[in-house]
Amino acid sequence: MSQILGVKFNDYGQVYYFGSGPFVVREGQHVIVKTDQGMGLGKVILTKQAPQENEDGEIEGHKAIYRLANEKDMEAVGENEALSKDAYKHCRKCVTKHKLGMKLVDVEVFFDRSKMIFYFTAPGRIDFRELIKDLVREYRTRIELRQIGVRHETQMLGAIGNCGQICCCRRFMRKFVPVTIKMAKEQNLFLNPTKISGICGRLLCCLSFEQKGYEEFHRMCPRVGKKYTTSYGNVKVLRSNFFKKTLSLLTESYEEKEVSIDEWNEIVNKPPSEEAIAEVKAHESRGRRGGRRPSRPDNKKESASKPGDSSEGRDADTERKPKEKPPRRGRDDRKGRQERPDRSRKPEGADSQGKKSKQDITPKQDKPNGNSAEASGDEKSKRSRRPRRRRRRPSSK
Repeated sequence: MSQILGVKFNDYGQVYYFGSGPFVVREGQHVIVKTDQGMGLGKVILTKQAPQENEDGEIEGHKAIYRLANEKDMEAVGENEALSKDAYKHCRKCVTKHKLGMKLVDVEVFFDRSKMIFYFTAPGRIDFRELIKDLVREYRTRIELRQIGVRHETQMLGAIGNCGQICCCRRFMRKFVPVTIKMAKEQNLFLNPTKISGICGRLLCCLSFEQKGYEEFHRMCPRVGKKYTTSYGNVKVLRSNFFKKTLSLLTESYEEKEVSIDEWNEIVNKPPSEEAIAEVKAHESRGRRGGRRPSRPDNKKESASKPGDSSEGRDADTERKPKEKPPRRGRDDRKGRQERPDRSRKPEGADSQGKKSKQDITPKQDKPNGNSAEASGDEKSKRSRRPRRRRRRPSSK
């Protein structure tokens, strides 16, 4: 009876399935298989019975192994490991020589040495044409430089996580699932980058392990922060507890209650019970009693009602009377104000140079008559009403 074999080519690699063919294989043995890139040596990690076989002896959907590994094959594997270490050191020297911004992670040598793969990380694209020439000149085989991400780097090197155990990607994970910040929010975690990030600097892969359970729990739970009508009256959902499978509710009497999901399904969308109505009314009556406060007497009235005070009958005088506005001045008052002599004027003849002020200048038509008559009060008032214009001084010739 043929078997289905689960084969791994390295500790952190994926599991590939092959048929045992005519060989009897146990877990822990090494086998030689044909792959798309040549012959490879892998380790059997699991075995199970095959359902049926083809005429050629192959199990449906699985290729048969080539043969079992012997001692010479294991010696060749040891030599390949030594060669990979030597190639790692040589490649790092070449990287520093060409001043390339890349970090070499690991070197993989195929079982038949038909190809060597150099894994590296870099922030951007790297021009490594000169580096490939140096490596080909040294090892005389096919060279491939493969750029990987920080998660694959941690998977290859291995590390201790925040939980104190070996990282999941190194221990049992073979494929990476996308992890988003939305998962951390739905799981009510503190959005602290140092707490929810792994060794690689990305979000923890274990967030995706529990996401399915949280999604099912949130489907059963009502929306947090929304008000619902229940047998307890109108309640508001404060929060939900995934581990206890409970909800915290705030009632109309401002009391917090914790109910399970099953209890919530029984009380939601039902009219409030008599007990809940009585409790709300009692709470309202307490609030009314406690809300009334004796009015404090006014300080002014207390001072006025003191015995022996001489100002007992002055309550009416304490009221503030509105200030009386002064009467508006009419035109006659303005006229009288304007006719007052201006003390700031200089008397005639005070100017040493014989120049008259602008106010003493008379029109030219009065000069030939020799009349130095001053304008009457009415004319002055008329002039004062008109806007004053700036007059030019007569040019002295």
